[in-house]
Amino acid sequence: MKTIVMIRHAKSSWDDDVSDLNRPLSLRGFSDANLISKEFKAYDFHPDAIYSSPAIRAATTCKVFMENLNLPKSLLLIEQELYDFGGNQVRRFIKSLDDDLNKIMIFGHNHAFTSLANSFGDTYIDNLPTSGLVMIDFDVNHWKEVNVGKTKMILTSKDFK
Repeated sequence: MKTIVMIRHAKSSWDDDVSDLNRPLSLRGFSDANLISKEFKAYDFHPDAIYSSPAIRAATTCKVFMENLNLPKSLLLIEQELYDFGGNQVRRFIKSLDDDLNKIMIFGHNHAFTSLANSFGDTYIDNLPTSGLVMIDFDVNHWKEVNVGKTKMILTSKDFK
C-alpha cells in the first residue's frame, strides 16, 4: 500500500516585488496552514518522507505543517521537480520514489495538484484551494505502479471556518 498526502501551498502574498519562487505566505496563508495542519493532526499520519517545492510559499507551508504535526526535519527534502504547475514533473517524481517509502507528503502548486488529485484519486475536485490537502491510497507495492487509487480525505480551510 502506498499513500500520498498532497498539500497545496497556503495563500501567498503579492505585497512584495519578488520573483514567483520567492513569494512569501500572506497572513491568511499562515492562518489557513495552521488550521488545516491542526485538523490533520487528529489523523495521526506518520510519513516516511516529506517533499516540498523550493518555492518559499510551499516550503513555508511545509514548515507550518511539520511543526504542528511534530515531524522531524530529517524527513524533509526540497525537490525542484515539485515546482511544477502542470503535473507531469510531479507525476514522474512520484513514480520514481524509492519503494521502501510507503507514506509520503508533498507540498506544491496548482494546477498540478488538482490535476493529480483528479487523475490519481476517485473523487473529482473542481479546484484544490490554497492550504488544501488530499490523501490518496494506492493498492500497489511499487510507486511506478501508482495509477488510480482511493481518495481517503480532502481537507480545505473553508470546511473549518
